[in-house]
Amino acid sequence: MSDTPSRIPAIINSASGSAEASRAALATNDAFQVREVPPHLLTEAVKEAAAAATGGRVLIAGGDGTIATAATALMGTPVEMAILPGGTLNHFARDLGIEADASAALLTAVAAGCRPVDIGEVNGHFFLNTSSVGAYVHFVREREKLERTYGYLVASGLAALRALGDLRSMRVSLEIDGATRVYRTPLVFIGVGERELQLPTIGKRVTDGRQGLHVMIVRSQSRARLLAVALSAAALGVESAAKSPEFDSFIVDSCSITLGRRRRTVALDGELLKLESPLEFRNRRDAITVVCPPRAPDEVPG
Repeated sequence: MSDTPSRIPAIINSASGSAEASRAALATNDAFQVREVPPHLLTEAVKEAAAAATGGRVLIAGGDGTIATAATALMGTPVEMAILPGGTLNHFARDLGIEADASAALLTAVAAGCRPVDIGEVNGHFFLNTSSVGAYVHFVREREKLERTYGYLVASGLAALRALGDLRSMRVSLEIDGATRVYRTPLVFIGVGERELQLPTIGKRVTDGRQGLHVMIVRSQSRARLLAVALSAAALGVESAAKSPEFDSFIVDSCSITLGRRRRTVALDGELLKLESPLEFRNRRDAITVVCPPRAPDEVPG
């Protein structure tokens, strides 16, 4: 980042539920030049902010979806992306150690260093955290319906029960390095970076884990076996679960997934979209530069 004092361009997604809180937090800090835009103008606004960022840094306020859109716009540029978390879960920011507290996050945005971060890609669409096909898509649909009546946590719990109760298998052909494996599975999960499935850090990137896409496929079509594999992974970790014939796990730079249907709904960071099969996944290494706190001494490779 340049030593020349300058205000950091800050972009707020006006449709975000956290827009008002982000606006209030940024109003207390004169280090930022704030612009609020609707979702359909977000990509353009981020590119304009990047071009105008004399200090080489922009701040994006919002949840994982907003951050993913901004990250895509910044790919291939030297501009550093700072984050003011404003979503429900903030997986990406949390994995990088960026605090949900606005004051702490803004201090990080101004004063912290940065590091390169990978992005996942499938058929020209990008994701920061995870992508999945199958049962999780059904879960997201049900959760979105239930959130109109219940809060996020209750809706998530009920949606999980409904997804498990309506478990359906699909034919999946997975190609890695020229070798093809065929499955009947209810769920394919792909995470950017090696993933931890052991409590209490379930779902987080493994600290200093392997780069690549972490592909996990549940082979069983039985609800009881699926639940058993999930509990095994949660209690003992993915390495233990992967020893089961019901579960396959790979960390790859790229893979191709062919589905029984020509078009299939795919979840990308919790957002749903229809994509054509085959699904061509690849890991875009060091695709963006993100402003984040320094790693703790015990997290630094060495």
